[in-house]
Amino acid sequence: MLGTIFLLALRSIRRHVLRSLLTMLGIVIGVGAVVSMVTLGKATTAAVTQQIAALGTNILQVRPGQGFGRGGGGTTPRDFELADIAAIRQQVGGVTAAAPSVSSSATAIYEGANWSTTINGTTSDYFRISPWPLQEGRLFSPDEESAGKAVCIIGTTVAKNLFGNADPVGKRFRLGNVSCDVIALLSTKGQAGFGGDQDDTVIMPLKTVQRRYLGTTTVRTILVGIDDHYSSEQVQATLASLLRERRRITAGKEDDFNIFDTKQISDTLTQTTSMLTSIVAAVAAISLVVGGIGIMNIMLVSVTERTREIGIRLAIGAVASEVLMQFLVEAIVLSCLGGLIGLVLAQVVVAIAVPLMNVPWIFEPAVNLGAFAVSAAIGVIFGYFPARRAAGLNPIDALRHE
Repeated sequence: MLGTIFLLALRSIRRHVLRSLLTMLGIVIGVGAVVSMVTLGKATTAAVTQQIAALGTNILQVRPGQGFGRGGGGTTPRDFELADIAAIRQQVGGVTAAAPSVSSSATAIYEGANWSTTINGTTSDYFRISPWPLQEGRLFSPDEESAGKAVCIIGTTVAKNLFGNADPVGKRFRLGNVSCDVIALLSTKGQAGFGGDQDDTVIMPLKTVQRRYLGTTTVRTILVGIDDHYSSEQVQATLASLLRERRRITAGKEDDFNIFDTKQISDTLTQTTSMLTSIVAAVAAISLVVGGIGIMNIMLVSVTERTREIGIRLAIGAVASEVLMQFLVEAIVLSCLGGLIGLVLAQVVVAIAVPLMNVPWIFEPAVNLGAFAVSAAIGVIFGYFPARRAAGLNPIDALRHE
C-alpha cells in the first residue's frame, strides 16, 4: 500500500514539474545554505587551530606596550634587555626555555634572483619552544651565536625563489649588505590566515641581526616555553611580577608590557568562529521554514484542484487515512527531494569555496544527515494540515465540486 502511495506521489509531482521545483526551492536553498555555512565554518575553525598550533602550544609571547599596540598616547615603552631573558630562565618556575626575537627585512640576492623577505634574529632556544623542525641542515652553534656570525636558516619560500630546485644548504647569498651562509632549510609550514606566508623568512643569530641590521642591543619580543605540568596562569603571574620589578613599575601603575598565551588565543578564535558559524547557520535555517510554508501553500492548492478526485476515491471505498497518507507522502517527497538537491548544491559551493579560502575540506556526515532529516521533518510538519484537510472532505460535497 505504501509503495502505491509513493508512486502516486511521484506521478503527481511529475505532472507539475515546474511547480514542484519552485515549491522545493526554499528547501533547496535552506539545506544548501545551512550545510555549506556549517561545513565552511568548521573548516575555518580547523584552519585557525592548525595555524595556532604551528606557532606552538604552551608558549607565551611577551612584548612591550599594552595589547597589540604600544600603549596609549604616553611614552613609548622600552624594549627588553638580554638580562631580562636570563632572569626569566632563572627565576620563573615552569619555564622550559626563553628565546629573544627581533625582526627586520631585506632583499635577498643570489646570482640573478632576488626576493624581499623577513629576517628573524633569535637563538637556538627558539627551536626548543616553537615546533618548527629542520628539513635539512643544523642549528646555530654557541660560537656562531656569541660571535654574531652571518649564518642563516631559511624558509622554503625563500629557498624556492632564490635557488629554485637546487639544495640551498651550504650556499652563500647576499641579504641586504650582508653575505650569509645557509646552514639549514626549515620544513614547510604554509600560509597563516592572519600572518601571511610563514615560510617566507630567514632566521639568523640574534647578535647578527642586532648589529648588522638594527643597530641595537635590545629585544622586541620574548618567547617563553611552559612546562606541561605547570599552570599557564601561574607562570604568567610570576612572569608579570618579575618584569614589573625589573622595569621598575610601581604599585598602582599599569604594565608597560603584554603577555599573550597562544593557547588562549587559539581557544578564543575557535569559540568566535564557532559562534559566528552558528549564527550564520541559524539565519540560513530561516529559509527552511519559508520552504515549509511554500510546501504547505502548494499542497493546499493541490487539495483544492483535486477535490473531485478525492471525492471519487472516498466514494468507491478509500478510507480517510489513505487520502491523508497520500498527500502527506507527497509533501514529504517534495521536501526530501529538495533536501537532496540542497545537499548536492552545498557540496558544490564548498568545493568552490575551500580553495579560495585556503582551508581544509572537512566532510561532516552528521551535519548532512541532520539537514536531510530536518528537511523530511519540514515535509511532515507543513504537509500534515493540507493532508488532514483532504482526508476530512465530505465525499458528496467533493463530487459536486467544479
